[in-house]
Amino acid sequence: MKRRRLARQAAGILLLVLGLLLAAGLCMAGAPSDNPVPNIFDPQSTPADSIFHLSLFVLIICGLIFLVVVTLLIYALVKFRAKAGDSPHEPPQVYGSTQIELAWTVIPILIVVVLVLATTRVIHAVQDAHKPANAVEVIAIGHQFWWEFQYPALGVVTANELHIPVSDPANPSPTFLKLLSADTDHSFWVPQLAGKTDLIPNRVNEMWMDPRRTGVFLGQCAQYCGTQHAKMLLQVSVDSPEDFKNWVNAQKQPAKKDDSVIAGRKVFETTACINCHAVAGTAATGRFGPDLTHMMSRRTIASGAAENTPENLGMWIQDPEMIKPGSLMPAMKLSDADLDALVHYLETLR
Repeated sequence: MKRRRLARQAAGILLLVLGLLLAAGLCMAGAPSDNPVPNIFDPQSTPADSIFHLSLFVLIICGLIFLVVVTLLIYALVKFRAKAGDSPHEPPQVYGSTQIELAWTVIPILIVVVLVLATTRVIHAVQDAHKPANAVEVIAIGHQFWWEFQYPALGVVTANELHIPVSDPANPSPTFLKLLSADTDHSFWVPQLAGKTDLIPNRVNEMWMDPRRTGVFLGQCAQYCGTQHAKMLLQVSVDSPEDFKNWVNAQKQPAKKDDSVIAGRKVFETTACINCHAVAGTAATGRFGPDLTHMMSRRTIASGAAENTPENLGMWIQDPEMIKPGSLMPAMKLSDADLDALVHYLETLR
């Protein structure tokens, strides 16, 4: 009976280990295009790659420790299990074994030293990396609950969807981000491109990334910052040098003037919209909300909470709680005619 129970326990441990290995294998096997979920096992930038290899190193050491402990535990259970006819008294105890005490003291210390040195090397390599002259500089500001991205040298301001150029390993062109917070603690995390870095009020943190391929990489705020922390999403669009240049040129242009939507523009400029949002080339210069000059060039609204469609845009303007409960966007409660006119106007901001 005891032997059967022991076999079941050993089988359970084995199934747990196999399950973990299978889960890791599935994550590593899937191509990035097959799964939109950020994949920590598919790093596409030097900082993320360094963290990934450090994690594997730590995982291997922890796995070896786990195997040693489990093996000794199973050995002890099998070797010293009670047998029929054994005395019910406690077996002789061993006290004051210098060899055992040295082993369980010195070996863990050596393991910790190795892990500290490996981690320190990666931190130094990432944080003290050289910034080349052709690096793209971005100021990322965390708000409740959206992201603002400023490109000081390029004269561009956008929100929630960060565009950066791909970096050729032969001629690196990394992107360096200066991280600020407008209100409370946030955390910038795009797993495939870089490690998690906090945005703290009254403090400047920095990070960088040099993506090796084009594509869209998903991330989000990884620090609880309020009600809609979970929907403070972000997208990083890694463009080819030509596409990035074209995107910058398009973002520099003022808002398109279309006389057919003048009624919607009037609604925008005579309501609370103008107090929070900016539209280049108009009287709107608000800074509490995202810059809307080219909002229809973005894939999503409400910091990734909904697809950027006219229907969702109208819903977001009229009653933001339906899309993002707890957001700081006020419900405009416009008439149907004014709402339709405003949405038509915003659709021209490309």
